[in-house]
Amino acid sequence: MEILQSFGLRIKTLRQKQNISQEKLAEMAELHRTYINLVESGKRNISLKNINKLSKALGLSLEDLFKNL
Repeated sequence: MEILQSFGLRIKTLRQKQNISQEKLAEMAELHRTYINLVESGKRNISLKNINKLSKALGLSLEDLFKNL
């Protein structure tokens, strides 16, 4: 699996474990919902800045965000 798809699946799995919608995660991370959708589907090459925003929104360290990737 390509890294973008793996990372997107990781974000989706973590989001779903916390019962957070894409819309809510986008709001918490100060990103757009369609951007979250593109990241989760592996269609968007996410920046480090936005990876950091997602880790904070999910309450995870960057290390934990990348575990098992």
